[in-house]
Amino acid sequence: MRIYYEDSMPYAAEFFSELGDCQVFSHKTITAEQLIDADVLLVRSTTKVNAALLANSPNLKFVATATAGTDHVDIDYLTQRGIHFQSAGGCNAVAVAEYVMSALCIMGDKLNWQWHDKTVGIVGAGHVGSALQKKLDVLQVNYKLCDPPLQQAGDPRQFVDMQEIMKCDVITLHVPLVTSGHHPTEHLFDLARLTQLSEQQLLINACRGEVVDNAAALALFEAGHKRHIVLDVWENEPDINLSLIPYVALGTAHIAGHTIEGKARGTEMLYQALCEFYQLPNTKRLSDYLPTTQTQLSFNPLHDLRQNINDFILEVYNISTDSEHFKAAMQNAEQFRYIRKHYPIRREFSAVQVNTGNFAESKAIYALGFLQT
Repeated sequence: MRIYYEDSMPYAAEFFSELGDCQVFSHKTITAEQLIDADVLLVRSTTKVNAALLANSPNLKFVATATAGTDHVDIDYLTQRGIHFQSAGGCNAVAVAEYVMSALCIMGDKLNWQWHDKTVGIVGAGHVGSALQKKLDVLQVNYKLCDPPLQQAGDPRQFVDMQEIMKCDVITLHVPLVTSGHHPTEHLFDLARLTQLSEQQLLINACRGEVVDNAAALALFEAGHKRHIVLDVWENEPDINLSLIPYVALGTAHIAGHTIEGKARGTEMLYQALCEFYQLPNTKRLSDYLPTTQTQLSFNPLHDLRQNINDFILEVYNISTDSEHFKAAMQNAEQFRYIRKHYPIRREFSAVQVNTGNFAESKAIYALGFLQT
């Protein structure tokens, strides 16, 4: 079996080398001619998988992306050719949920309110929205879910409509980009909805840039309206509207899901899918390869549970650092690409040990994902 995998997939050699003859490629140089003998093609979002790339691959049977998003893959074309397709939906859900929690900690300080006491509106209750929901449940934070497609499909959770979401203190977006049908998400937050937001509310977009009308947001800011908006995703990436950057409360270069665990989990999910497709033994686990961390945090007895949780979250990931670097460095599309490609190592809560001593409410901290010493 001839397996081609993109060079940006962490631990790909460890997972796939024993399954077949592996060839590594770069998205910058891959051509249709190189894939002439490919049985399996494994990519990340930087490789555009379409008819042009696969025109010379008659033996191709399995294509997969180690990412949650699939916009870079022509799935209809793969279906027409009878090529099995697999994505890694949910691989970075925990990472994005923890990104949102870091944003809540920072913005709580900026807005001088306790985010634990606020109501969070989660728009999109799929992998990421559900991961965030679980963490808010642990902390007993009030939230509302909005996801019309899941609601109509019979999901048993309690849902609200967008009118109720607009009453929430925090609104965080975790929907796919849908441009047609009964529930489009393109410009879900258009000028009307952005105008409807108050100066006390917080809007976070960590899904797809086109869900928020960036031009409308800029127009509001330039007209003197104050809004608190956190953007990890932008319209027209990487050629984003640079004029909007100074106005956002926090801005980053589409890196919310970029943890070691999130990326590597995508590789593991493709390994599992490939083993199932070819009926091969599934013997390898991500835990075999992830680097161990020496980071240990201790409970501060002078702080209450909420403050300790804030401290722990920001010790693992402080979004302010990324935002400051992004705002200072962004000058053009190439810089956006560079920041994403060279994003430094970031870990999830599960990589960090916390010592809570004899604190009675320590279960909440460990339930968030932190390791117990």
